[in-house]
Amino acid sequence: MKFATTLTTLVALIVTGAFAGPSHTDAFNINALSRGNHFGAPKRPGQPGAQPGWYYGKNPRKHPKLPCLSGPICQILKKHPKHLQCPRPRPPHPFPTKTKTTRSATGTATESPTSTPTPSDGYTVTFSNATGATQAGDYLTFGLVDTIGDCKAMCNTVEGCNFVNTYNDVNGKDGSTQLTCSLFTNCHTVADATNVGGQTQPDGSINFIRNSDGYCKTG
Repeated sequence: MKFATTLTTLVALIVTGAFAGPSHTDAFNINALSRGNHFGAPKRPGQPGAQPGWYYGKNPRKHPKLPCLSGPICQILKKHPKHLQCPRPRPPHPFPTKTKTTRSATGTATESPTSTPTPSDGYTVTFSNATGATQAGDYLTFGLVDTIGDCKAMCNTVEGCNFVNTYNDVNGKDGSTQLTCSLFTNCHTVADATNVGGQTQPDGSINFIRNSDGYCKTG
């Protein structure tokens, strides 16, 4: 179909860098980001051959082989609402400024600001700084992000997501500072953080997990 050909060409242009995206020579199949394909990551972390399905953050050029969820590709994905979507920034929670009025012995009134509650991002911590990543049958997808907040934003985008697991999958002799972001339907505790790595890497090193945190959606 003409539309399919045009779509494939446009996505290829984006991925190859014609629209200021990262350099990438492979054509990108938009159907890879469907729910049935676990949004680009059909094999969950810990399985042989598992690869992240996407990247969301501010440094797309560091990940030229992954669909980067920013820029023109977001407009294309909107035409496929059942596929993975680009996150939308959440508006800040408005908290009114509160003051406390006190009176001195002479009757003079003074006002001073009081502490205001820290706005909630809608998640609570279920575990932190573990050395294993969550493994469970309600796995949805996984990708790479820059921050924990980016991972939560991804969860807010995926229908049915209620839990995020962020961690460093240290692979290769140079290590890894990039955060892995895994999404699940149900909330989990450290008891499910059973993926401790142990896979042999191409350079002969053995990967391991560190800085693993779990967050359950509360609203």
